[in-house]
Formats: sequence, structure tokens, C-alpha cells
Amino acid sequence: MELTVDSPLDLHLHLREQAMLSLVAPFSAAQFAAGVIMPNLVHPVDNLQRLRSYRQQIIAACGNQPFTPLMTLFFRDYSRDELLAAREEIIGVKLYPAGITTQSEDGVRDFDRIGDTVALLEELDIPLLVHGETSGFVMDREREFLTVYQWLAETFPRLRIVMEHITTAAAVAFLERYDHIAATVTLHHLMITLDDVAGGLLQPDLFCKPIAKTPQDREALRRAVFSGHPRLCFGSDSAPHPRHTKECCGCAAGVFSAPVALPMLVQLFEENGCLERLSDFLSANGRRFYRVEPPPRRVTLERIPWQVPEQFETVKPFLHGQTLRWRLKNQQ
Repeated sequence: MELTVDSPLDLHLHLREQAMLSLVAPFSAAQFAAGVIMPNLVHPVDNLQRLRSYRQQIIAACGNQPFTPLMTLFFRDYSRDELLAAREEIIGVKLYPAGITTQSEDGVRDFDRIGDTVALLEELDIPLLVHGETSGFVMDREREFLTVYQWLAETFPRLRIVMEHITTAAAVAFLERYDHIAATVTLHHLMITLDDVAGGLLQPDLFCKPIAKTPQDREALRRAVFSGHPRLCFGSDSAPHPRHTKECCGCAAGVFSAPVALPMLVQLFEENGCLERLSDFLSANGRRFYRVEPPPRRVTLERIPWQVPEQFETVKPFLHGQTLRWRLKNQQ
């Protein structure tokens, strides 16, 4: 049995730099027509020159795979001229609260001071992508941030806003309030809860930000995704880290799901009897909200079991050692 997906998109992707970029980019390029590239590098992607250089590095790392990097700028105080110059080369601007996740130290510290830049994004019709967490108690951070989303939505009613990697029932419910807000959902948040991360021996490869939540939150995500919510899109938030930053004190946050993203999504949608809705989650919803049309590409999977390797060089993938029912066609 085979299944072909038209122009699948990964709308939230970390590709890192240098040797790590060369290692991980081919996994995403093999499965997706395009990906929204996160800008939180060691030195953030916050100007057009750096963005162009990073885009060329990604293209080179993908080799002959027909993958389009959809670039983002790291949020800062931009002038109108800067955003006008960048508008045709970016899919959006990514906002991180300062220090909330990996390499976000240069993020926003005072939300009372971002209005001028956000108004320019609204005027120029540039989407705002948001890592929506406060610095409060870890299980409450996403819920607490909903007040910021409400302020953004009501103050800037023409601004397209993307709530990145939502994890809670409250975020799913909030999505219903504003038509100009969409959200991405990861593979791992559709599968795991906090119990998988810390209910027994600590599992560092499942530790991510935002942290996995309760079974009730996971069920709310699943219901919304599998029922075909039109403003929910797939964003893997695949975030590789080498072993020495995972198996240590101060474990780095991130789940490296790129090698299994598409095969496992097909398996999940098949198990839940909604394969006909997969293409909307993977492609149509994102293309419609972002108003983007990537180069056409058809990716075919076949129903042949394969075992996920334990490790790729220095990085462990999500579901390592497990057997999946679907694989990319011609996968060895």
C-alpha cells in the first residue's frame, strides 16, 4: 500500500548550523516541500544579510533535495525600511520572550515596548510567529501567555498571528476566538505527556519547551487536529541537540523528530481513521493562512515496517529503536 502527499510542509523547524545543519537538514528535505526555519541561532538571524547567508547554507546542506527554506527574522525593533526590504524574502518574524527557550536571550523583555514594530508587521502584512510562554510555573506558562495573545489579537486585528507549538486545551479553545490566529502542533505533543518525560526515569530526549502537558491537554490537541481544524498546521519543532547537551545536568530542551515526522504522522492519522484529513494538516491549512505556494512536490510513503535507528552520529531521534508501519518510498 502506498500514500502520496502533495507538498507537505513543516511550519516550525530548527536546522542549527555548521556540522549539525549538514547532519539534520537532509531528513527534513527528504520529506517536506518546504519548512519554516527558526532564527534563534547562536547569533540570531535578525538582518537581511544574515538571513540570505543562512538560507544559502540550508540549501547547500539539503543537497539535491527540492526543499524550500521559508525564512524568518528574529524579533527586534525593526524600522519600516528594514521590514520593507525583507518582506519578499521572509514568511514572518519570530518573537521569543527573553530566555524562554534555546538561544532566546535576545528576545523580548518588555512587551509594553513592542507595539511599534508589531504595528509595522500588521501594516506590511507580515505574519508574527510567537513562542507563547511566560516565565511562570512551567505547567502554567502557555496558559498565562494567552493574555498576551489576546492583547495582540485585539490591538492588531489585521495581523496574522501564529501560536507556535501549542500544547494545552486552553490554547485550542482560545484559537476559536480569533480568525486571524492560527497554530502549529508538533508530532511529539500529539503523542506524549509529562508522564512520558518524568513519570519514571527521566527521559532527556523527550524534554522540550513547551513541556509536554497532561493527558487531557493531549486529547484536546488530538481532537482538534484529527477532526480537521482549518487553522491548525503541522510544525515539527524538530530541535536536535548532541548527546553531551542532552545527557547532562542542565539538559537542553528539544525533540529531534525530523527523521520520523512524516511516517509517524501517517501512522497516527491512519490509527485515528482520518487519513483523508492529513493533507490539510500537512499542507493546505498552512498554505492558506500564510498565503504561500511552495514549488509542487509529491512525497510517497509505503506501508512497510522499519526500525528507527538508535542514533544519527551525535543525535538521538524521537522514537529511536521503535518500529513504524510507514516509511518513505525508496528508504533504505
